[in-house]
Order: sequence, then structure tokens, then C-alpha cells
Amino acid sequence: MVDAAVAPALVLAAALVLTGCTGRDAAAPAAASVDDFGDTLRIGTAPARVVSLNPATTDIVFAIGAGPRLVGRTSWDLRDDSVRAVPDLGPGLRPNVEAVLAARPDLVLLYAGEDNRAAARALRAAGIATLSLRIDRIADFRRATRLVGAALGDTVRARHVIDSVDATLDRVRRATAGLPRRTTFWRVWERPLLTIGGGSYLTELVAIAGGRNIYDSLPQPSPQVAMEDVVRRNPDVILTSPDGAGKFIATSAWRAVPAVRAGRVLVVDTTLIGRPSVRLGEAAMSLARLLHPDVHP
Repeated sequence: MVDAAVAPALVLAAALVLTGCTGRDAAAPAAASVDDFGDTLRIGTAPARVVSLNPATTDIVFAIGAGPRLVGRTSWDLRDDSVRAVPDLGPGLRPNVEAVLAARPDLVLLYAGEDNRAAARALRAAGIATLSLRIDRIADFRRATRLVGAALGDTVRARHVIDSVDATLDRVRRATAGLPRRTTFWRVWERPLLTIGGGSYLTELVAIAGGRNIYDSLPQPSPQVAMEDVVRRNPDVILTSPDGAGKFIATSAWRAVPAVRAGRVLVVDTTLIGRPSVRLGEAAMSLARLLHPDVHP
């Protein structure tokens, strides 16, 4: 089973009040942007109808204050009533292009995975502005927020969202700076055994929270590892989702890991850490409190 922490259901309401300025720059044409498929996006005016088939970008759209413009989302977007009120257009991978076109969008936001290349081509061929983004690292979130803000015609609020997230991350980083680094292992998938690697934002969050992922040297976001190697590396703690904690205790193979035998299995808040988006700061804060209970960022 997939750990819910890295499931697709992968929010900050950013409000900005400026004297003599609403934060909106919709009247100005957006500059050309290149997405993660290498495609160029040009939008002359801010789109009025947006489909977001990437849960992380759905969060960004709401954070920027453009939620009312959403006319389609994925089945994974169930965060709250405001998101659930947006029409469900199915999964974000290999989406139904006909269903997306039926929503009459001016802009479609896609996850930039190989499974979505055909959909991106089809939407562009139909004349729909399409922005495909892959968000694996915290820096990717910043870039995606800037691009979505530009596409929506509201770069001021986009910058405010980024600044707000960065401020919280910095606060957590300062609070844990002088603490010992607790080594961690985070299971993503059981068969084959997958974990988080150095290419994942989760590894970055663990470091900010005062830990160190025992597989941070592996470049992939979710590399395959061997159980024997996990035992050899002997992490201080195991991180897991609420539905995964019992599996560690009940499985003899996992009891070979000293942290499991000692009960050092920590349950993460998957509502916060499940996607690399506008709640990254809160996610780091939650992890810091797990790894270092005496710390209150």
C-alpha cells in the first residue's frame, strides 16, 4: 500500500491588503512561461475559467485568492468544502480530455508526469492554455507558485504566498538549528520497499525539522531500498502515516529494526505533509514537534 503521506491528495488562505492596490495585476499580459514539459505558455489576459488537475496547484490557486475561478479539480482534492464544491473531473493522471474540454477552461494546470504528456498535447491542440508543473522540492513549489501567479494575473499575491511559507520554514529551521539530528526512515511503499530520497521535499522537511533522512544521499524522490539495509543503517525513528503504524509492530521483518522494537514509530499528520504546496511551513512545524517534542517553533 502507498503511505498516505505521499499519496496524490498531495491551506493557506493568503490575504493581501495594500494601500491603493488590490494586489491584482490581471490587466497586464502575462509574460511567456516555460513549463516542466518544456512548453511555452502565453496568456494575454488573466483566465476566468481554470481547471487544476494537480492537487498542489489547486492549493496554490486558492491561496492566491483565485478559487472562484476553478471549474474543475481532481478526485483527490477533498481538503474542505470550498474545494469539494468545484466539479470533480476525475484523476489527475491520464485525465479524461473530453471531460476537461467540456468544462470550457481558459487555463488547465497539469501534473508534469509522463502519464500526462498526451493530455497536455491534446489540450494544446484544442487551443487550451496548459501549464504542466512537477513539484518535488521546496524550490519547485516556489517556482510553481510564481508561474501560477503569473498565469492568473496576480503575481503580488503569489509572492506573498511564497514569503509566508518561507517565513514559517525559517522559523522552524531556527528553532531546530542547535539540536541533535535524529535519523529517520520513511516508508512509502511496502512491495517493493520504497522510501523517500534526496529528491523529495519530505527529505527537506525532515532536515528543517531537526532530523536526517538515512537515504538523503539517494537522488530519487522515492528510491527502492532493501530491508536489510534499513536494519544496517539503524534509524533513530520510523516515520509513518496513521494507517501504517500497526503494520510495523505486527510484521516480524520490521521488528528487526531496533527503532520498531523500541516503539520509536512516529505517526505524521498526513493532512499537512501530503503535498508540496502552501502548507509546507505547517508540515515542517508538525514534524519538528514529532522529532523534538520540547521544541515549539
